[in-house]
Amino acid sequence: MTTFLQRLAQLAAPGQKASRAGAALAFYHGGRPVWTPRDYAALAREGYQRNAVVHRCVRLVAEAAASLPLVLLEGGRERREHPLLALLRRPNPREEGGRFLESVFGHLLVSGNAYVEAAAIEETPRELYALRPDRMRVVPGADGWPVAWDYQVGAQTVRFSRGDGAISPILHLTLFHPTDDHYGLSPMEAAAAALDVHNAASAWNKALLDNAARPSGALVFTGDTNVSDAIFTKLKGELEESYQGARNAGRPMLLEGGLDWKPLALSPKEMDFVEAKAAAAREIALAFGVPPLLLGLPGDATHSNYAEANRAFYRQTVIPMAKRTAQALALWLAPAFGGDLALEPDLDAIEALSEERESLWRRVSAASFLTDDEKREAIGYGRAGT
Repeated sequence: MTTFLQRLAQLAAPGQKASRAGAALAFYHGGRPVWTPRDYAALAREGYQRNAVVHRCVRLVAEAAASLPLVLLEGGRERREHPLLALLRRPNPREEGGRFLESVFGHLLVSGNAYVEAAAIEETPRELYALRPDRMRVVPGADGWPVAWDYQVGAQTVRFSRGDGAISPILHLTLFHPTDDHYGLSPMEAAAAALDVHNAASAWNKALLDNAARPSGALVFTGDTNVSDAIFTKLKGELEESYQGARNAGRPMLLEGGLDWKPLALSPKEMDFVEAKAAAAREIALAFGVPPLLLGLPGDATHSNYAEANRAFYRQTVIPMAKRTAQALALWLAPAFGGDLALEPDLDAIEALSEERESLWRRVSAASFLTDDEKREAIGYGRAGT
């Protein structure tokens, strides 16, 4: 025990370039692999595959973020041609850049984690692959930080060690998780209760359609004796065959003697599930950062409101995610290509923000106290000739 405590003290020594919390982190994890504590398959199945709101939110954010062109800056100067840009345009023989980034953003939204593998030759990345988060686990080292990643498919496991090369073989992207040291939090987990409510309401509606759309009434026997089992079975079979289901909706019912029809209706309280489903859909959209108006949910659907919602969607959701991912890619890959490299999304390519950009250009152009180079820098361009 003394040796172990001395080792912890050495890890936390103020003269070393390491996190002082690393020793406690190492003690907590004990150097053992940490499996993701969430069920990615269940989130993907119940959310993305079976819920229209989640499906549309994920596709809307992933496709919008992946469609933004990336600008490469080297020493603050824009480079239109560079091996890193060529790699991102065609990351591997099976995918082009947009499809690859869409997979990365999709994994990030569904799982809260995204993993990118770099296949390198002589420490130069030649291909990039998006790996499934549910197959990956983090292997922490003695200091608590990841030293390897295990990718498991069936009984086979491939280990990617961080190593001493120019870059790590794996880039692990995460969304912020307040209680996990290694894995991110999916928006779908935050909206799990709303997702369950929405799916349950859909299942309820389907059951009502399968049963003539609503509990429309009851057959009451008005005789002095109870209905025999034979009559009850016959009546039940006739109802199921002739009157149940969407194709028989509204069909008139012929009753025999002794039966009386009592119409029924749902009370306003029982109809609350309709409002609950709409509220759940809005909560799901809120978790993903998608304005409900863009999903076709009930609201003030006017042209001006839609334009404002679209601008808010890009400003608050798409651009921050695209910037964060581009910066992570640049920091990860830049050492292999040399130079001071940075990646940024091209905001001028966003049609939804064209009015804002035009207004900015007009104001900057009218500023007579600025030089041409200062005007270029004010709108995000470098100085002339750079």
